[in-house]
Amino acid sequence: MPPEDKRRLRLRFSKAGRVRFTSHRDVARMWERALRRSGLPVAYSQGFVPHPLISFGLALPTGCESDGEYLDVRLGIEQPAETPVAQLPTVLSALLPEGIEVQAAAFVAETEGSLQQEVGSCTCRELAERVEKVLASPILMVRRERKGRPTEDDVRPAILALSTTGSRGHMRAELATRGLGVRPGDLVTALGTDAVLGRARRTHQWIERDGARFEPLPWSGPGTGDGAQQDARRDPPHVRDRIQRESRGWRPPAGATPGEPTSGSRGG
Repeated sequence: MPPEDKRRLRLRFSKAGRVRFTSHRDVARMWERALRRSGLPVAYSQGFVPHPLISFGLALPTGCESDGEYLDVRLGIEQPAETPVAQLPTVLSALLPEGIEVQAAAFVAETEGSLQQEVGSCTCRELAERVEKVLASPILMVRRERKGRPTEDDVRPAILALSTTGSRGHMRAELATRGLGVRPGDLVTALGTDAVLGRARRTHQWIERDGARFEPLPWSGPGTGDGAQQDARRDPPHVRDRIQRESRGWRPPAGATPGEPTSGSRGG
């Protein structure tokens, strides 16, 4: 358990349906309102205009769905009536718009890097027609806009894996997030001018460290799939630390399971 005045809560959530057309900034506002209504002791910044200390992971392109989005929330001193971690997925889901479901919650150690620093790739599922052409191409030049200026980039090195799925016209892609990262729209552009982006869905975000590969907050629900279990070759650091503490006789207090993700569904 982190010190009472330095608690870092990690939340995993999905985004699907009509809410996929909501921008990243508007989703951040939704979370601020939900956290305020939840009664959690969210920590605030110092200065003339204090703001809640909330850190989101990789921004999801507007119009895309996701089975695994993340945010870290800094909490202050634990309150007597504070909602237990095990109940947070249900409580927070009920406070968020339809289409956003909180899947898991856990405290993570201060030694863990930020979501922006740690996540190195994402797995996406989207509509396409010419996977073989992409895999065979040594260079894939795409014209896109970066920092308000048009540019041409070779996106081929950022396409880590690409394969067709059982559904006709669908493919699964793993795209790098560092360097010149690739968005689903960039990938479809690389396929050809007649290709059209369908309903893209981010399914995983991956952290790779010391030869291991795992998600920022594991979840065994339908969004993770078999690939998540196969790729998570060892426990992530915050789970591993909990196991080591328990092996020395430490147990979490009743009603709280820091470091262990919990599942939940929308209340009501």
